[in-house]
Amino acid sequence: MFTSLFHYISRFNTFTSEDRQIIESYFTFRQVPKKFNLIKKGKIARELFFINKGLLRLYYTKDTDDITAFIFREHLFASCYESFLRQAPGNQSLDTLEDAELLVISYDDLQTLYKKVPKMETVARKIAEQRFINAQLIFSSYILDSPEERWQKFEATQSDLLLRVPHHMIASFLGITPVSLSRIRKRLMDGK
Repeated sequence: MFTSLFHYISRFNTFTSEDRQIIESYFTFRQVPKKFNLIKKGKIARELFFINKGLLRLYYTKDTDDITAFIFREHLFASCYESFLRQAPGNQSLDTLEDAELLVISYDDLQTLYKKVPKMETVARKIAEQRFINAQLIFSSYILDSPEERWQKFEATQSDLLLRVPHHMIASFLGITPVSLSRIRKRLMDGK
């Protein structure tokens, strides 16, 4: 149950067997069905999730439209980070896109874990740095790339998600309508 977590965090720091036991004691295992809301817009994100299995979708709701901000896959940490870090109500929601197996830690337990295993703060900083880089890449793509180029990059780097995520959610993540995505895909297929 903890193999993937330790494989992931060991990329950022080394942990003794005692560290591992302490870390394990602060996480709980949770199985969650598909289409389950983990964090609601307007609520405080009190938990951080490590995904052993499944996909999670972070999104905003504007009027009646859901706009995908990010799709978290296996072996990543996920939450509504702004709300989680500030412990204040947020404007994002987090749902499961598939049946999921999660390791869960609360905000308060994470703060205690930082004190008991200080190396975890380094891990958290490294993960935050990666999240910042990913956010910058997504943001710059919206500014610099055409919708077609965004689709091609997504297809090249995350093609496995095409079979796991509804295309209207991918379209919203790319900042285009489902109809536009369909046209782009058809035009590229016809061009091959």
